[in-house]
Amino acid sequence: MKRLTLVLMALAAVASPVGAVAPVGTSQRAVPTEGAVPRPARLPQTPAEALMQDGAAYARHYGVAIEGAVQRLRALQVSAAFTDRIRQAYRERLVGISIDHQPSLRIVVLLAGDAPVADTSIVVEGMILPIMFRTGAGATGDEIIRAMLQHGPELNALLPNARGMGLDARSGELVILVRASDAARFDLANLKRDAERLAGVPVRFDLADRPDNLSLAGGARIEGVDPADGKRYACTTGFAVTDGTRTGIATAAHCPDQVEYQDPDGGTIPLSFAGQWGARTQDVQINVSPVPQQPLFYADRRQGALRTLASARSRLSTRAGEWLCHYGESSGYSCAEVELTQFAPPGQLCAGACAPTWVSVRTHDCRSGDSGGPVFNGDVAFGITKGGSGGRNTRCNFYFYMSTDFLPAGWRLLL
Repeated sequence: MKRLTLVLMALAAVASPVGAVAPVGTSQRAVPTEGAVPRPARLPQTPAEALMQDGAAYARHYGVAIEGAVQRLRALQVSAAFTDRIRQAYRERLVGISIDHQPSLRIVVLLAGDAPVADTSIVVEGMILPIMFRTGAGATGDEIIRAMLQHGPELNALLPNARGMGLDARSGELVILVRASDAARFDLANLKRDAERLAGVPVRFDLADRPDNLSLAGGARIEGVDPADGKRYACTTGFAVTDGTRTGIATAAHCPDQVEYQDPDGGTIPLSFAGQWGARTQDVQINVSPVPQQPLFYADRRQGALRTLASARSRLSTRAGEWLCHYGESSGYSCAEVELTQFAPPGQLCAGACAPTWVSVRTHDCRSGDSGGPVFNGDVAFGITKGGSGGRNTRCNFYFYMSTDFLPAGWRLLL
């Protein structure tokens, strides 16, 4: 019997884009899909080829040579260990750590308090990477996170149409994302003062569109029937996972429980339902494969860009300005900068209130149909797409993802 590999791999038969779905916990799941595309190549990229692809996107975005772009991405990967040590050394004062890409690459550390810290630098991947310390922030990162946890409902009540909030690691503010109608209010300055009195930390209002769950299509196709309406739906896969005994796939928690993998040769492979987690910090479902899997995922299914997963970056090690790529069946492959590393989506998007543990990426390259897709850099996993700022027919301004840190207890990435 031939070996079948299910997760985000070259066996995928992929549906056309699907429509938006309702938040987790509702009966609506996705939109039925049709059609398929030719099967891509099965050979995974080497780590160098993976970075070259992501580096090409970086080079186009920042106007640098491809060689320099790849060198920067390598340097940033290595530098995460250094910034983790900085995070620990200055944990009592730390607001956040960010990456500046222009006019040149550097790391910026923002601290509360006025005691100065000398700038420094590290040599990584043959380049000097400056590390700049900025002081004088009005609150630490922990204080801002605590304000969101303790006063989130009251802050949301000031502007009921606000589209989420998060810690801005660059400015040291609690940023509240507002709609255009709220941004034009004559009493916005008074509301800002009220928010700062309530939270006890600096607050900034920033313009953003409405977030919602993105619909279900992504790196590879699985299908299932929603018992609520009897219709067949397609959904996405993110990364291969294991509990030490079984292997399976992780996807967004909007997928029908019982699904089948669609083999391009005409067969179907039933995947058993292991569980679904969709509250506060999580939006993930796991379906178990009947055969052992490999740690492979699509960076770009349309181009047949298959990668072997090597490692994962934790949420706490992720910095504002991090260059991350994602694949969504609607928007395709794209890369952009992390904006907020401690983001709380609005309303009841997490089967209730969301914790400030999500990560937002500022980009126009996200659409309905991307939910569940992988977020990565090179061969390093960062998370699984949860939602975005635009609806089915509106322009996206950012998407946000669940860190792979929040895979359910007992499950881990297959490496």
